[in-house]
Amino acid sequence: MNIDSIQNGVVLDHIQAGKSMEIYQYLRLDRLDCSVAIIKNVRSGRMGKKDIIKIDSPVDLDLDVLGYIDANITVNVIRNGVRVEKNHLTLPQKLVNIVRCKNPRCITVAEPQLDSVFLLTDPARHLYRCAYCDTARRDGK
Repeated sequence: MNIDSIQNGVVLDHIQAGKSMEIYQYLRLDRLDCSVAIIKNVRSGRMGKKDIIKIDSPVDLDLDVLGYIDANITVNVIRNGVRVEKNHLTLPQKLVNIVRCKNPRCITVAEPQLDSVFLLTDPARHLYRCAYCDTARRDGK
């Protein structure tokens, strides 16, 4: 298989195998007017298998969304065919309007105009809690 290199854009590397479509949807990459390549189940010495997403256009990405889905993703910015920036993600401390609370009694369900806010409470378990009702939620779930 041959996937061309990109001249200007972003490469999301070290995505956990099988998570690329979830990232594609969360970032709304279908709305872009450029080439987007999703490469699934690539052999990796470090990970066994991984996914890669190549976006053939400079874009602003929500790094909190990426860190929430998979904090091991590497974000590579490409300009003139050369990687000029490499970002390693971490779990975001605060999520705003990235996920919704599943508690039917939460104020954000009754008042949908309120921001949905989750705070990282247990980094070791990737556990977030709703800032309003304290309902727990794990990253990417």
